[in-house]
Amino acid sequence: MTHGTDDTALPGAERIIDPALLDVLVCPVTHGPLDYDRVKGELVSRQLGKAFPIRDGVPVMLVDEARDLEDSEKRDPLA
Repeated sequence: MTHGTDDTALPGAERIIDPALLDVLVCPVTHGPLDYDRVKGELVSRQLGKAFPIRDGVPVMLVDEARDLEDSEKRDPLA
């Protein structure tokens, strides 16, 4: 299951992603849950410590394209 990190309106269409897609996507490495960061336009795998970009509404689920999370980002914001 994914969790949104921001409930505000999206500033650009490039960050919009189909909610149905969010329900089925998992981390390609850990197969764990992803958090949707609307502000940064990323899907975050806290287990892996990576954030996968969303480009033109399409999640790029390649580890080589993902950025490393900062230590402060690795904690679950809902915990």
